[in-house]
Amino acid sequence: MKKLLKTVAIVLAMSISAVLLTACGSSSQSSEAGSSESSTTLRIAAQPFPLYTPVFVAYDLGYLKEEFDKVGADFTWDLFNSGPLVNEAVAAGEADMGFMADLPAIIAKSTGQPIEIVSNVAYGEKGLAVLVQADSDIKSVAELKGKKVAYATGSYAQHLLALLLSNEGLSLDDVETINLGAGDSPAALAAGEVDAIVIWEQFISKLTTDGTAKVLADGTGVKKGNMITYFVSDYANAHPDVVKAYINALNRANEYIEKDPEAAAELVAADFNIDKELMSQIIPKFTYKTSLDTDDIAEITKVKDFSLEAGIISNDVDMDSFINTSYLN
Repeated sequence: MKKLLKTVAIVLAMSISAVLLTACGSSSQSSEAGSSESSTTLRIAAQPFPLYTPVFVAYDLGYLKEEFDKVGADFTWDLFNSGPLVNEAVAAGEADMGFMADLPAIIAKSTGQPIEIVSNVAYGEKGLAVLVQADSDIKSVAELKGKKVAYATGSYAQHLLALLLSNEGLSLDDVETINLGAGDSPAALAAGEVDAIVIWEQFISKLTTDGTAKVLADGTGVKKGNMITYFVSDYANAHPDVVKAYINALNRANEYIEKDPEAAAELVAADFNIDKELMSQIIPKFTYKTSLDTDDIAEITKVKDFSLEAGIISNDVDMDSFINTSYLN
């Protein structure tokens, strides 16, 4: 566990130059929208996964631009392949906000990053899973003891694995953990370089559909899997209308998804490098919403408490100051 914690600390404390290299290595792209005469620019650190479908619907349909135009703002859009990489960009002053799973946001806050959660994006217990090869002899989580398991350190995949192992009387110390990003994990599993991977959508559906892997366990009954948006607190305080404009755009996107999920699937499938049919299978696995209800806050707090107890984070987080629901009113 000590070795794992050092890895997490190193990942979160990387220098600005390392962040720039990482962003390039994860095929980060940048585009601008809005008026050139805008009074402020929001630098969005995005992740191209169906977990965040409403944000991409809002982007592709122009809802973000329309809502930002109303408040005299524009935005830049850069892609990163995991929450920890978004954290690095924000810590380096390269982004003003990001959307990600609960754990990486909690880790960032625990290290002192001045950020606050302003909304939900989605949640879904089946959106995160432990996969093994389709013909693997591993039949249960307990059989992962002593096996090589790959996941992105500091991502919410780490939390799911820790929870599943804990239910079997095991811990992360009982497996050989391999730090791999979502983009690299499927190839490692297919080649037999690791025994299991912990990964999210769209990879779960792709790998199980093409016969590469099978689901050993997912978050059902174990982890709700909240996806959230956080802003740098100073930015949010200075530009509350921009935060509200972002949330308004997501609310419009959520209505679009609910009204016509097939059209939404066709719209964003290419963003995630999958076809419409596969995207149509993924959308029902999630509940897309911006509201932070009592049960959402309780779930995120539970993730924080477990992470502190398990040593995933070393500093406690004041949830009252971390979760700011005022922009949702």
